[in-house]
Amino acid sequence: MDYGYMLGYWRSAPPAGALEAVLAAERLGFDSIWTSEAYGSDAFTPLAWWGASTSRIRLATGIAQLSARTAASTAMTAMTLDHLSGGRVILGLGVSGPQVVEGWYGQPFPKPLARTREYVAILRSIMAREAPVTAPGPQLPLPLTGEGTTGLGKPLISTLHPLRPRIPIHLAAEGPRNTALAAEIADGWLPFLHSPSQDPAARALLAEGFAKRDPSLPPAEAFEVSVPVPIVVDRDVEAAADRVRPMIALYVGGMGAKGANFHFDAVARLGYEEACLRIQELYLEGRKAEAIAAVPTALVDEIALVGPIERVRDGLARWEASVVTRILVQGDLAALEAVARLRG
Repeated sequence: MDYGYMLGYWRSAPPAGALEAVLAAERLGFDSIWTSEAYGSDAFTPLAWWGASTSRIRLATGIAQLSARTAASTAMTAMTLDHLSGGRVILGLGVSGPQVVEGWYGQPFPKPLARTREYVAILRSIMAREAPVTAPGPQLPLPLTGEGTTGLGKPLISTLHPLRPRIPIHLAAEGPRNTALAAEIADGWLPFLHSPSQDPAARALLAEGFAKRDPSLPPAEAFEVSVPVPIVVDRDVEAAADRVRPMIALYVGGMGAKGANFHFDAVARLGYEEACLRIQELYLEGRKAEAIAAVPTALVDEIALVGPIERVRDGLARWEASVVTRILVQGDLAALEAVARLRG
């Protein structure tokens, strides 16, 4: 099992002590730091800023949103950062949801799996730099032609020679079909709100994708599964769980429209549909404190590690027996240090 540090995104300002935590993660032997984006802070700039103070730790987006950038722009950004960091980039991607894709980025959401497949194919083509890039579409055709265009677009090849011809691409997926797609076309899977109790189903979905995998890609044995796990060490289990409940309530209740919230669906599949319905109802009514209080401690235990250090240690053993290959610690410096001690 590898361990990374998940910084995520922020709202009002960069998190206090973030650089110190990044440096501690590198010193403590964590192999990667991960950032994300929603509709505020972006995923790449913090990696460049914090990564400039590091020398070994890998720099990963977990996730960068497909609709935020064209595939060409994402490839340019990743290749540039890969050069500047000496080949340390992991490119984690995800489609987000219709509220953000259509409401923030002004892009159509339908057919996210087809768009993901085409997007990754364009990234691979640009990074390989073997020929001018073309793509048949229909979601993301290159060059763009037809009504509303000048007709002057031409296939281009990147002026930047990549440091590595294959930057690892990991796909975020919560549903069954896009989980299988990650195993088919990517180098890794980024589950979210995931639990070791889902391990048999996860392995079956990955096997489905591996059966269709292009033999030119790295073998299934090299495939990585990196999951964010909130970790709070505290003698009081309920007090520790209280620090995780707001995140669960936000994603289940407020990150997506009613009936089109993939985070809701992921948690409901854990066996908590009734709790999810109540959390969502309260959250959408503006009763956020009650929505947070409605998150069961048992649900927290499914996706997080909370409580005394001995309890966290026992929970880590469940993850280490699962398909997961990397735990992304979500927590403060104390959580990083606790995990480092447990790793020996």
